[in-house]
Amino acid sequence: MTKLSDRFVRRQGRVRGALRHAAGERKRLSVYRSSKHIYAQLIDDDQGVTLASASSIEKTAREGLKSGASVDAAKAVGKLIAERAKEKGIKHVVFDRGGYLYHGRVKALAEAAREGGLNF
Repeated sequence: MTKLSDRFVRRQGRVRGALRHAAGERKRLSVYRSSKHIYAQLIDDDQGVTLASASSIEKTAREGLKSGASVDAAKAVGKLIAERAKEKGIKHVVFDRGGYLYHGRVKALAEAAREGGLNF
């Protein structure tokens, strides 16, 4: 029987492999979800650099929130990463959900980023 972490890493590899074929020149919007917070990064895989990031740890994202591990916090982070992408002139990205299901906090972050002006 495989460990849960092993299955997660395999699922994450499948998702990233499919993204490389689909991405083209687009930047990658990567999501990391911990038990207490949620994080998002815009990554340029060609150069291997992070262009922008946002998380529920930041004061601007957690104003009026009880926890960084809620759907509301994910929405705030999604809006924040969309604003920072606009400042950098990035409109089209590819969404990297990692090994997480597109559900709950991950889905809320993605929808908020779409509402903020990112296309994926």
